[in-house]
Amino acid sequence: MSPLVLGVGACLAGWIALYALLCYTNGSCGYEWNCRLVTLFHGILAVCITAYIGYVDGPWPFTYPGTKNTPLQITALVVSLGYFIFDMAWCVYFRTEGLVMLAHHTMSILGILLTLWLEESGIESCAVLFGSEITNPLLQTRWFLKHSGRYDGFLGDAVDALFVLLFVCMRIFVGGAMLYCELISPRPKFIIKCGGVAMYALSWVFMVDIGRFAYRKYQRWTNGHRAAEVNGRDAKRD
Repeated sequence: MSPLVLGVGACLAGWIALYALLCYTNGSCGYEWNCRLVTLFHGILAVCITAYIGYVDGPWPFTYPGTKNTPLQITALVVSLGYFIFDMAWCVYFRTEGLVMLAHHTMSILGILLTLWLEESGIESCAVLFGSEITNPLLQTRWFLKHSGRYDGFLGDAVDALFVLLFVCMRIFVGGAMLYCELISPRPKFIIKCGGVAMYALSWVFMVDIGRFAYRKYQRWTNGHRAAEVNGRDAKRD
């Protein structure tokens, strides 16, 4: 059996074991709570590894797309592939996510599989993984705040604002620059470029939903601010 298959199987088993351990020790919080703890842990781990790959180990993804995979890139992709398979199965079983998120997981799995099979373009895949996962801890923090009754207030607003800012910066602007470098470079294979276009298009699908959310959030904030001003003026008159 291929070492890569064994590696993916071992990582998948590791994520399942972590989830099972959390459910055993933290069962009162529910299945989704514990699954999101696994998701949070993967997000932090993936960001740390891919940041080191991009900024320290190299090569620079904007300059050298389409290069051969390094051992560290392969390790990062195998670890994340095991997680995405676990999370995809969990979401399908519990039916917690819509088609867009399932499409994101499917494309992530296929993209990593393709990169590992071709044995190249690992640096772009790690860069995409970094850009995709850097907002994940904030997304999970938002969920935990909502389900613990601490979302309404300054902390919830700060998490939302930082999430929107990071998403727009990393997934739209930096992601667009990364896609441009990928498309103009002669090294990456055509199918890798198609995958990059598909992932960037999916980011815009998410961006539309996030834009609607940000607009509704801004309306609620301004309406609440105006109501507070009116109540303040009425209190002064009384």
